[in-house]
Amino acid sequence: MKILIVEDEPALQEVVRKSLEEQRYVVEVADSCLAAMRKVNAYAYDCILLDIMLPDGSGLQLLEHLKKLKKQESVIIISAKDSLDDKVAGLELGADDYLPKPFHMAELHARIRSVIRRGQRGGEMLIRVGNLAINPDKHQVTVGEHTLDLGRKEYDILLYFVNRQGHLIKKEVLAEAVWGDDIDQADNYDFIYAQLKNLRRKLAAAGAEVEIKTVYGFGYKLV
Repeated sequence: MKILIVEDEPALQEVVRKSLEEQRYVVEVADSCLAAMRKVNAYAYDCILLDIMLPDGSGLQLLEHLKKLKKQESVIIISAKDSLDDKVAGLELGADDYLPKPFHMAELHARIRSVIRRGQRGGEMLIRVGNLAINPDKHQVTVGEHTLDLGRKEYDILLYFVNRQGHLIKKEVLAEAVWGDDIDQADNYDFIYAQLKNLRRKLAAAGAEVEIKTVYGFGYKLV
């Protein structure tokens, strides 16, 4: 799961980033409205944490920009501005939730899990495909009655595919979603091939009814 933090206060930005990384999210940051617009133009996110008061404008401008782009990212407004007008304006522009500062990290984590569940699977806790089940809140994968022992990136790759069943995923898109935007600087994608190989082996050994197939010349697909 990939999150963009749009926050210009360095201390808060860093605290939230570290807290989310401990929860196994891939985290990117932007400290201005312009920087955030450049990010959402180039990349996709599962959730955006958006401050309203930014040095070069209002976070509501980013919401308007997302709406024009027809982006599907879940958005949680996190702002010290707790007025009813700002809350209503943000929700009407497409924000999914509003969390006033200061807030507890545990509540932020719960809000993020909630909006992602609503956005991707209609509020369901478990994701099921055939005899495979994933509980994202516990980072747990089972095949039938057996728990699958996956490395962190193996789990992230599987969750990404399961949330996009039947979609053809290019290796560049997969790398950016699971490893972050800095992956653009990588010389090759050998690390993806290694993780996919291990994941496929573990799924097959457990008797999973799903498979990540290579579509040569294009990418990968969960079938």
